[in-house]
Amino acid sequence: MSAILECKNLSKAYGSRTALSQVSLTLEGGHIIGLLGPNGSGKTTFIKLINGLLTPSEGELYIDQNPIGPKSKSVVSYLPDHTYLDNNLRIKELISYFEDFYADFEKDRAYDMLKKLQINPGDKLKTMSKGTKEKVQLILIMSRRAKLYVLDEPIAGVDPAARDYILETILNNYDEDATILISTHLISDIENILDQVIFLKNGQIVLNTSVDNIREQQGKSVDALFREVFKC
Repeated sequence: MSAILECKNLSKAYGSRTALSQVSLTLEGGHIIGLLGPNGSGKTTFIKLINGLLTPSEGELYIDQNPIGPKSKSVVSYLPDHTYLDNNLRIKELISYFEDFYADFEKDRAYDMLKKLQINPGDKLKTMSKGTKEKVQLILIMSRRAKLYVLDEPIAGVDPAARDYILETILNNYDEDATILISTHLISDIENILDQVIFLKNGQIVLNTSVDNIREQQGKSVDALFREVFKC
């Protein structure tokens, strides 16, 4: 698989505070990767740099061999950690918006997922529960044929049944050559779908390895190793 993300000596500072420091990393296509770390570790900063929402203080960052810009953004599908959709819009209006904005958006996939969940496309977002809003947002994100999906806390704040559906949606709706980068604190809920994990601490990578290596060499779960490394 070719690299979908490459960064070299990537750093981001906010005044005198360094949020990300000299991060060098290559992510290949075809993997589900956990971006894990405590609050303040640099996860959100890294995600925002990937999506062009922040500019690096130092270093280089490429998505699908392109610097951050229109070409890189066209292959990244981003789910932020908060709902950003207009509550007054109907779901079918949101689908039309995504179809107009993203060339790789597949309307039929979105409607199919809505039908499976028995969500009425004619309903307004503001009439829905938090869990249903989370599902709608994820459906929109996963209806793109992106090369890199960046999901920031996709299962936070929803009940266990909704978490199961969200994880199932993630697994069943991306191409095998694409990569999914998931940032979450709910490690035990997602570790069974992960191929690889990256631990961030104080803005630096302290671990980048496969889940199989953790289980075989460490003899423990990802969650247990995370608690050990970060003394949770």
